[in-house]
Amino acid sequence: MSTCADCGVRERAICQSLCDTDLDALNRIGRRQTIERGQTLQWQGDDSLLVGNVIDGVLKLSSTSTDGRDQTLGIMFASDFIGRPFGKVTDHSIVALTDAKICTFPRAAFDDFARDHPDLEHGLLQRTLTELDRTRQWMVLLGRKSATERVSAFLLEMADRLADNDNDAAPLRFALPFGRQEIGDLLGLTIETVSRQITRLREDGVIETPDRRSIVVLDRDALEACAG
Repeated sequence: MSTCADCGVRERAICQSLCDTDLDALNRIGRRQTIERGQTLQWQGDDSLLVGNVIDGVLKLSSTSTDGRDQTLGIMFASDFIGRPFGKVTDHSIVALTDAKICTFPRAAFDDFARDHPDLEHGLLQRTLTELDRTRQWMVLLGRKSATERVSAFLLEMADRLADNDNDAAPLRFALPFGRQEIGDLLGLTIETVSRQITRLREDGVIETPDRRSIVVLDRDALEACAG
């Protein structure tokens, strides 16, 4: 049986401040589960029954407007916290963009646990503020930026979240967790536009694309400039 102590995102997840005894207590109310690409973990407007940590994979937060349009609010990666603690209703849907592993807790039980552990509550507040900042940045990305800026900003976000940064001198290298059609859907662009922008960045020497999913950032300063 997997435990919190041997979790791969233990040092980056919301529970990093807990001692071994408290981790054991938290582990007793949690469970690991795997969700498949395209599966919805929670629907907008449903009762908020679950919260948890992303262990592996990529998920998106989305909201559906009154006219039925789907709006992406953000992307969640390994170690990110999902769900709405201390809230009775979830205000967004959570959908797996890739196969994913998550560690979930009943929301009510987690709320009680967090109230007894101030460091965990403080961590939740910090995560909430960080996610609020990311959501604001995402809204600017979709609403104000050009196609070049959107794709460049997206690649920077992927590099920051997915690349191995142990060697500061080496170029950032990562594998995109989904294809260009999904990127277009996330950014509000066509697949052709996404492909053109990636080709342009490659031809300008900003990135390399060893294969269709792999990205190597050769010039981060130039990529940041392209992102506006």
